[in-house]
Amino acid sequence: MRFSFWPTPTQSWSEVLFLAKHVEKTGWDGFWYADHFMPNSTDLDVPINECWTVLAGIAAAVPRLRLGPLVTGNTYRHPAVLAKMAATVDQISGGRVVLGLGSGWQENEHKAYGIEFSTIPGRLARLDEACQVIRGLFSGDRTDFDGKYYQLRGAPLSPKPVQSPLPLLVGGGGEKVTLRITANYADEWNVWADVETLKHKMAVLDAHCEDLGRDPAEIKRSAQAMVFLSDDPAEVEKASSRPGLPVMAGNVEEVRDTVAAYAATGLDELIVPDFVMGPRERKLPMLDQFIEEVASVAR
Repeated sequence: MRFSFWPTPTQSWSEVLFLAKHVEKTGWDGFWYADHFMPNSTDLDVPINECWTVLAGIAAAVPRLRLGPLVTGNTYRHPAVLAKMAATVDQISGGRVVLGLGSGWQENEHKAYGIEFSTIPGRLARLDEACQVIRGLFSGDRTDFDGKYYQLRGAPLSPKPVQSPLPLLVGGGGEKVTLRITANYADEWNVWADVETLKHKMAVLDAHCEDLGRDPAEIKRSAQAMVFLSDDPAEVEKASSRPGLPVMAGNVEEVRDTVAAYAATGLDELIVPDFVMGPRERKLPMLDQFIEEVASVAR
């Protein structure tokens, strides 16, 4: 199983670059970055750098890690433009990009920038078409597409990505539509999930693959959960109290057991955010301890 790092996007470029270089040096496999323009809160003055610009910088400065957005909001960029961006960053990286794509969910960004938000079905329909557009551009010399939301006429994409194909990852756990889009088009899939939720979502994805006549083994699976390592029960309880997101918190042995349970599901990649790890002086020892003492259980 691969282990990848996901830094909080409110950190400065210099800090994100430092962290990317650190995790590369210490044996991590990948680097992911969130595609958001502002916080999902009333405090809109918290700085957040643009995702694909950051990825281009990491691609040039950090020579080994796989990298990608977790995930690109489809509504923010025309999929043909996004395909061009991803192909360019793949060129810069020498073939290490994964194009993570989701339907988009953060409403305040759409309102602030005048981007159409649509309904959930509308955003999912756009995601379905976008996957077709991107796959066509990556594989064909010229692409024609006549969809409800996107239309292409003899569209080129040159230069192509270094990878053939450049992996398309679909993010999300919606069982009726998102996982069916994943089964139809994706090379990889990602979801926030604890172990039991992950097992259930994987079974739903496999069922969609069977229905569509696709081998489920063709789709690599990744998941993420908050990570906090400590021998102090009070600190562990505090880190575990973040609502709405799965958390792996405890001492090394406890978190190793949870990672082993993730690996037993057949998961291909576990992504570790630094969202609850605290400042650099606390974060770096925790990251190092995780990759040295915890990750070994699944490598």
